[in-house]
Amino acid sequence: MKVDGIAYRTIWLDEDGWSVRIIDQTKLPHRFVVTRLTSLAEAAHAIRAMLVRGAPLIGATAAYGLALALRADPSDAGLETAAATLMATRPTAVNLRWGIERVRARVQPLAPAERAAAAYDEAAVIADEDAAICRSIGEHGAALIRAAAERKGPGEPVNILTHCNAGWLATVDWGTALAPVFVAFEQGIPLHVWVDETRPRNQGASLTAWELVKHGVPHTVIADNAGGHLMQHGRVDLCIVGTDRTTADGDVCNKIGTYLKALAAHDNGVPFYVALPSPTIDWRIHDGVREIPIEERDGREVSELTGLTGDGRIETIRVTPDGSPVANPAFDVTPARYVTALITERGVCAASPGGLLALFPERAAVGV
Repeated sequence: MKVDGIAYRTIWLDEDGWSVRIIDQTKLPHRFVVTRLTSLAEAAHAIRAMLVRGAPLIGATAAYGLALALRADPSDAGLETAAATLMATRPTAVNLRWGIERVRARVQPLAPAERAAAAYDEAAVIADEDAAICRSIGEHGAALIRAAAERKGPGEPVNILTHCNAGWLATVDWGTALAPVFVAFEQGIPLHVWVDETRPRNQGASLTAWELVKHGVPHTVIADNAGGHLMQHGRVDLCIVGTDRTTADGDVCNKIGTYLKALAAHDNGVPFYVALPSPTIDWRIHDGVREIPIEERDGREVSELTGLTGDGRIETIRVTPDGSPVANPAFDVTPARYVTALITERGVCAASPGGLLALFPERAAVGV
């Protein structure tokens, strides 16, 4: 995607051929900063501190993190230490484990001297695959937006509500939930996006809105609790969100507050779609509420706010009283019964074991 006319991915190999460049998302939307990663420790910090975030991008960053680690120590012990270090950064997004296991499987049979180069190659393939997968998600999802447009009057925009950031910043390119928006916008379908602010980190207000501004997509930022009101008054035609982990039965785990949007959509007859790349499906688990680990993040993300002052300074302020304890679960689980359909790179399917296996029949052979 483009920033001020220049095409970017969210992660790429630097000109030196070994260090890795990322967009520091903690600086957005007020500053566009590109950061260089040169070690396992820096890659792990980038994931843990959310310089990079979004399940697909976390997976790609972990893959490059292993490559950086193997450049310094390609031994068996170095490989296992690096994998464990990266696995410990964030527990919820299954793509983290997927990216690590994929690179480890590629390099483990090789001689230590060959491992770093192979890890870099595999990380590049993972990044390219993610970009292609997300473009395909966009094409399948755009068909749903086009169908909604055809049900409306000529020229009336399709009103889409999204939550958190599942745009290109959350992936290598294109995004998941926003990929259908970008593709539909390219196709000239009139649309408008309601952007949930998405407390506590404000990924909607700071990241999703930034992406839409850069691409000229009509949108409006709203408070998290405004979505149900808009649905009650017929001002939302469909919801599209992303997911950090999807069970084999179709439950989806996404940014905290997604479950409430799904409940409001269900009550008001608004289609609720979830866009996901297949590496986000955790085929080993079935009950999302019971089995998906929910990351509990630093309470300061709730008690403090960071923003741009009138004179151009970035400042952090506290919004809670001293002495108030804070809980900060980062994700919640929406049961499959509240999901209208899943949008994947292979097409759209029911949020159910049968729906998923119809698109991914190879999983039936290995057992789900």
